Amino acid sequence: MSAFRIVQFNMQFGRGWDDADPDHAPIDLTRTIAEIRSHAADIVLLQEVEQAQPGGIQLNPPPNYSRLKDALAGYSSYFRYPKADPRELPFGVGLAIFSRTPLRNARYWDVPSPQIQFEFQGRMSTPTDRVMIAAETTIAGRELHVFNTHLLAFFMLESSSEVHGEQRKMVVKQMSSLNGPALIGGDFNVTKHDSLLRQFDAAGYHTVQKAKITWRRKPYVLDHIFYNSGLKPVAHQVKPTPASDHHVLVADFEFSGPA
Repeated sequence: MSAFRIVQFNMQFGRGWDDADPDHAPIDLTRTIAEIRSHAADIVLLQEVEQAQPGGIQLNPPPNYSRLKDALAGYSSYFRYPKADPRELPFGVGLAIFSRTPLRNARYWDVPSPQIQFEFQGRMSTPTDRVMIAAETTIAGRELHVFNTHLLAFFMLESSSEVHGEQRKMVVKQMSSLNGPALIGGDFNVTKHDSLLRQFDAAGYHTVQKAKITWRRKPYVLDHIFYNSGLKPVAHQVKPTPASDHHVLVADFEFSGPA
């Protein structure tokens, strides 16, 4: 059976990378699209598709997602914003799944954030909720469960998801209930990821790689593709790109076991 390719990419709403001034690097969605298309993936998992607007306003239709849909003609897709919230900070929001084969049963879960106080630009705030999305598709006659999420960056709040483990537990609970081949990609925002890997391993999921950094700002492995026993990874790479502050994680899989 031929392999199929998964791309995991936190696209930072099209903002590229500038070593001298990364927070003000230009936004160039054309470059983002070119990066995604260059991998000829069967399934693309994206985080931070849109840039959050002042006051938590959510633009509809989502402009970046709309451009991606036009550029990735022939792909089935699903997009979801997190729960609208006026506290939203001006960073990236929204998840998308793109698939060469039709997506079915697209759905989402709100992923609550704990009320940890932090200061941003001289004002005190608490973090907004996150979201997880999922769908099924059929590849080479085999059903595949596909999940995508972006968890809170507790390390930026001087805490950790080991202390506040509710988001991770919620994700694992959903993944543990599945039958058949399944994977989840995303930006898990865990800096010391040994406990994350042990937690997913106990639920029957393994990451395709844990050694190469996936974030330009600090040497952290934040991005993962976890897979269960219904899948067998045959190749993977972490590809640096100037199209985001995250690198692209690419993995090729085959189905394992009988159909």
